[in-house]
Amino acid sequence: MSLFKNIFSSKKKEHLDKGLEKSKTSFFSKLSKAVAGKSKVDDDVLDNLEEVLVTSDVGVDTTLKIIERIEARVAKDKYMGTDELNTILREEIAGLLSETNVGDATDINLPTGIKPYVIMVVGVNGVGKTTTIGKLAHQFKNKGYKVVLGAADTFRAAAIDQLQVWADRVGVPIVKQKMGSDPASVAFDTLSSAVSQNADVVIIDTAGRLHNKVNLMNELTKVKRVMQKVVDDTPHEVLLVLDGSTGQNAFEQAKQFTKATEVTALAVTKLDGTAKGGVVIGISDQFQIPVKYIGVGEGIEDLQVFNKFEFVDSFFNMKN
Repeated sequence: MSLFKNIFSSKKKEHLDKGLEKSKTSFFSKLSKAVAGKSKVDDDVLDNLEEVLVTSDVGVDTTLKIIERIEARVAKDKYMGTDELNTILREEIAGLLSETNVGDATDINLPTGIKPYVIMVVGVNGVGKTTTIGKLAHQFKNKGYKVVLGAADTFRAAAIDQLQVWADRVGVPIVKQKMGSDPASVAFDTLSSAVSQNADVVIIDTAGRLHNKVNLMNELTKVKRVMQKVVDDTPHEVLLVLDGSTGQNAFEQAKQFTKATEVTALAVTKLDGTAKGGVVIGISDQFQIPVKYIGVGEGIEDLQVFNKFEFVDSFFNMKN
């Protein structure tokens, strides 16, 4: 299929294949049981496939869309062998994601004409938010961009310390205040510093709390309002970080955060340590928000720009 091209470097593709290994092994084990003893795709196979997709954390709504697409192909082709099912799944899921998830990149880049480009990062504690920020900063710096970090998660001393460690590791400046400081004040100082340094990109960390959505909404709104006093129309991107290993809980977090603030992009982390990689397919389909990055390993290069075709190709290719 023409959609599936080697558009990643071989090293990146290798990391993606390895990162999805647990998910693929689990999925294909279930799929082989679903079609055991069957030579053609019939109602029983489709019922079993539905269960496989749901238990692989693709999500009920997205699973039903996939099953409907395959039913339509079976009806049109009259006969479909179970040996074709893997190829059909790859094609139909890629097609589904093409309709619902805009944009597809192969490398990390900033839009032209916006400087500094401001990214506000949100997500609950423990999802890999700080690590994602550090890896993003590293990749932007490697592209030649000047990066400034802002430690606006002031409710945990550990959050400030962790971001400082990443700033030191990557070799980029960080703006911080003491624990308990006003997050909006930190964001204001960060943008002011970035403008004075003629920085290209600013990445602002925010508090990872969901227990009170009203407070979270008010806080994020205030941070945005204060930042706009320095740079108009900021933030340019609100990146929600989700832990892929939590499966359906990642869906719930996405629902809660999209209610609390305007999320424009998603990052799904920790896919290498889980068999729940199917959650990326469901999240890509269900939210009208592009998955922009996926984490497929602990290495500093293992945060990848998400490309739906490469992801589906890796997920459904057991030859890797």
